[in-house]
Amino acid sequence: MRLAVVGGGWAGLAAAVEATVRGHAVTLIEMAPQLGGRARRVESAGLALDNGQHILIGAYTETLRLMERVGADPRCLLWRTPLRLEFADGGSFALPPGSPGLAFARAALGRTGWRWRDKLALLRVACGWAGRGFRCDDALTVAQLAARLPASVLMDLIDPLCVAALNTPAAQASASVFLRVLHDALFAGRGSADLLLPRVDLGALWPDGAGAWLANAGSELRLSRRVVRLEPHGFAWRVDGEVFDAVILATSAVEAARLARPVAAAWADCADALRHEPIITIVLRSEGTRLPQPMLALHNSATAPAQFAFDLGPLRGFPGVLAFVISAASAWAERGAEVTLAATVEQARAALGAHLQGPLQPLRTLTEKRATLLCTPGLRRPSPRIADGLLAAGDYVAGPYPSTLEGAVRAGVAAILALGLPA
Repeated sequence: MRLAVVGGGWAGLAAAVEATVRGHAVTLIEMAPQLGGRARRVESAGLALDNGQHILIGAYTETLRLMERVGADPRCLLWRTPLRLEFADGGSFALPPGSPGLAFARAALGRTGWRWRDKLALLRVACGWAGRGFRCDDALTVAQLAARLPASVLMDLIDPLCVAALNTPAAQASASVFLRVLHDALFAGRGSADLLLPRVDLGALWPDGAGAWLANAGSELRLSRRVVRLEPHGFAWRVDGEVFDAVILATSAVEAARLARPVAAAWADCADALRHEPIITIVLRSEGTRLPQPMLALHNSATAPAQFAFDLGPLRGFPGVLAFVISAASAWAERGAEVTLAATVEQARAALGAHLQGPLQPLRTLTEKRATLLCTPGLRRPSPRIADGLLAAGDYVAGPYPSTLEGAVRAGVAAILALGLPA
């Protein structure tokens, strides 16, 4: 088959690689001059940064599989460590080695700063979630799901995990999706909860290697090309007049809706109705500074925006460069970049003061306006199937996971499988 993949982000690359492995002729068309989509390299101040700080976890099995397929060795490109949610002001939730259930119990009981009744309350509630198969009413929010937990557990564990996984505040986030992620990450198997922190920029992590692999395999890559028109042609499709046997729309939801509307208006309406949530990453430099962990959790508030701080010295070889991540950032995006930067600098001084060796100098503020879906209860996501021979792939299509790198990759692979292409 002759297959067009429109979009060169992680979903599009996954679809292109999977189809090429199956022996089909792939043409990948990307409107930007580089591959990677919303997880790509950004050059700034002489540094190869990212458009937003990303992490992977051990449960990202499809992402790791396709990295290896294109010759990107996860053991070299990712720093793997057991999950450790350590706060800058003390206290950590660290999963020790061992079976998932026992490891979680040991982490809860070993959490410093919690009272014993708080620890036992978490274990009691978590056992209830497990007993119900990590399922709940689709109408529940994470805040409602966890209402019986002590405030300390909510603040130090549930809220940070929720905003990291769903990019949605607990008061708005879907409890059913949160439980699914919690199960697959913390309770699915050994190593599933491990943090995989990139040692290289996001382009070097996967898109660059995937693009080179596709080119070497004979696939055609067309960058800086925006598709204008998509139309049926018998049992095939025309992409700007060029005939393909099938098409995968691996663009943003907005772009996919534009292209699909003439042939599938209801699908386009569903895609256009999706709400998105921004993520802001603020990169600062403090000469001589090294944090006690490459990733630290921060307590955020109405005046303190960031939830996590990353030390790009040990991770990327950029000594003294710190990246502060503001998830579920719509309120701060509305307040503006200058206000958000100033608040983050003050937060960094207050939370990391003991570790800072030099003044904090702003390097870059990166705002991804449509970083992920706003993952609310009962969210209606568009089907991967748009029409015969026309499918959508992206972290926004209907599927078990929220908007994550793994969700995007799985959607790309699933689109190829749905076409029924032979292996």
